Amino acid sequence: MRHRTIVRVKLISGMWSAAISADILVNARARTHTHATAILIALTLAGCSEENDASKKAPVEAGYVVVKSESVAIPVTLSGRTSAFEMSEVRPQVSGVIRARMFTEGTIVKAGQTLYQIDPSVYRASAAAAKANLQSAEAARTATAAKAARYRPLAAMEAISKQDYSDAAAAARQAAASVAQNRAQLGAAQINLRFTRVPAPISGRIGRSLVTTGGLVTADQTNPLTTIQRLDPIYVDIQQSSADLLALRRSLAQASVAASSTSVKLMLEDGSSYGYGGTLQFAEAMVDPNTGTVTLRARFPNPQGLLLPGMYVRAELSQATLKDAILVPQAGISRDVRGRATVYLVGPGNKALRTTVTADRTIGDKWLVTAGLKRGDRVIVEGLGKIRPNAGITPVVAGSKPHKTKPNTASRG
Repeated sequence: MRHRTIVRVKLISGMWSAAISADILVNARARTHTHATAILIALTLAGCSEENDASKKAPVEAGYVVVKSESVAIPVTLSGRTSAFEMSEVRPQVSGVIRARMFTEGTIVKAGQTLYQIDPSVYRASAAAAKANLQSAEAARTATAAKAARYRPLAAMEAISKQDYSDAAAAARQAAASVAQNRAQLGAAQINLRFTRVPAPISGRIGRSLVTTGGLVTADQTNPLTTIQRLDPIYVDIQQSSADLLALRRSLAQASVAASSTSVKLMLEDGSSYGYGGTLQFAEAMVDPNTGTVTLRARFPNPQGLLLPGMYVRAELSQATLKDAILVPQAGISRDVRGRATVYLVGPGNKALRTTVTADRTIGDKWLVTAGLKRGDRVIVEGLGKIRPNAGITPVVAGSKPHKTKPNTASRG
């Protein structure tokens, strides 16, 4: 005879339940063994349920960092353009025909080096004429001075009239003035003769020549013969809006903000960083009415000539330093549906305390928190995915190794 025995074990533990239905077909002789097997299965599942519930109720580990206050320089990135440290447009100071160009375009020239030679023939002749006029004036001065000297004792003895002596003395003085006048004319002629050799006014890299040999140049022309630029060091003119500059000056008036250093870094057009640091020189005392910006000028070394005038660059500098700033790793800041920044703190009783903070900008890989935190707060930065508000946690220092738990083979049941 075959008997059908149905054993059903129903276990309910916490949030889940386990149901076991066993249909065991046994003979009358095996009935006792069947009941024992069913009971053993039920007890094993019950043990698994209790262990899983216990693991769910255990507090999760939360890695935290302790907030501290420090001085933080507030960086700002502004656009700018390079400009030559010195620039000179070479123009002739006398008129004439260019006889020779005495430099190589694009090379470095030294101050005083001759760049062009203007035909000196006319100016050499003028200098010679001025010299001859000076010699004639000097001869006349000698003769009139001697005559006046002879007339003086004669006039005293009334051998000649006093008027004759006065005329002789006046003629001597006129001759002396003529000498001075002709000497000045000779100097001007010699200067013009010297200007036929057009020199470099500054040292630097010279550009292309805008006039060729045989070209006629004039002393009052507006077009330069060439341009020289000194590129080492080099200037960077940085543009900052007047509104930002006004806000900066107001913040510097506060006790918690101090002026930063004048160091500046450059980012080139291709995104690379320039290898040399610069120094902020000054800010113009006027606002450009067309752009509403103020120009800041920085000075950079340029030994390799990598920077050329007119290049677009981005300048990274700090104009203000917060004395008691709080920085929080970016992993510790999250945003709610309204966009507000929030953090989890290790609260009393090791509870996860959610609080709203003000974090409007990043400094490197951290958020700058200006409100909502104080020195000594413990901000959770690890394990945030498992944390719920006011839930129990096990706080550990961020970056430390997690606590090891013994493997539980019974939970695999």
